[in-house]
Amino acid sequence: MGLFDAIGIAGSGLTADRIRMDVTAENLANAQTTRGPGGQPYRRQVVVLQQISPGGEGFNGALSGALQQAGPSEPAGGVQVAGIASDATPDQQLYDPGNPDANPQGYVKMPNVSTVTEMTDLIAESQAYQSDVTAMQTAKSMFSSTLGLLK
Repeated sequence: MGLFDAIGIAGSGLTADRIRMDVTAENLANAQTTRGPGGQPYRRQVVVLQQISPGGEGFNGALSGALQQAGPSEPAGGVQVAGIASDATPDQQLYDPGNPDANPQGYVKMPNVSTVTEMTDLIAESQAYQSDVTAMQTAKSMFSSTLGLLK
């Protein structure tokens, strides 16, 4: 593992957490959108993350990559966004016969977004982002201390 790999790993986490917060904010903004593209209600989006590990997948790949000292062209590790997927949770039904989007029985299909769940996710994502910032600051102070010893 190189000297600056800790900053790269924390940086990948910062990028992933920012995307997660953006998607959560989009979910919250569309929590009441009953008619989106195709006439259907908004579908909750979730971010799919995957591990970046040098030398291959899983623990064995990470261990062999660390033992072989990954070259400068290989990533040191971290996380990356594999994609953004729609949540398969069913839509909610709300009885509102006066709504123009109501079916003949008076029910409106609402998005599968729970504001409580989204706010909880947003708090967790914010804390993960802050943890990555702390890791970068710690690595920076270690580098500064190391350079101070070399003077």
